[in-house]
Amino acid sequence: MERVGSARDLVLGYVHALNAVDEAMRAAIPSLERLADVLGLVRSRRIISRSGHVGAYSYTVHGAGCRFVSDNGTEIDVDFATDGSEVFDLWRLRWYGLSLPEPLDVTDQDLRAAVQLLQPLLTEVQPGWFSVAS
Repeated sequence: MERVGSARDLVLGYVHALNAVDEAMRAAIPSLERLADVLGLVRSRRIISRSGHVGAYSYTVHGAGCRFVSDNGTEIDVDFATDGSEVFDLWRLRWYGLSLPEPLDVTDQDLRAAVQLLQPLLTEVQPGWFSVAS
């Protein structure tokens, strides 16, 4: 159960880091209503470049999402659903854990158990993909 507890802490850390990224981006780009709008700013209006630096984060837009890296090297990778909600999978959670200043390597099995324990905070929006409940 200790491993699931570590995985639970990792998932909560990811959610907290994702919220911090959202706050930093919206503070730096006042026209940003939600984090997913970064995709539109890059693709449609070319207001921001595909990669850059905002506050304590560098960012790189990719496919359906964006990877943010904090000044301490922690990576928060997120995709965006068609409705603009932030979604992530077990791979993104594991990568976040491995990028922490004190890396935390957890199994997919432990992460899945942790995500189950964190419902209703998290919702499985499609098999293997999760979102923070609104």
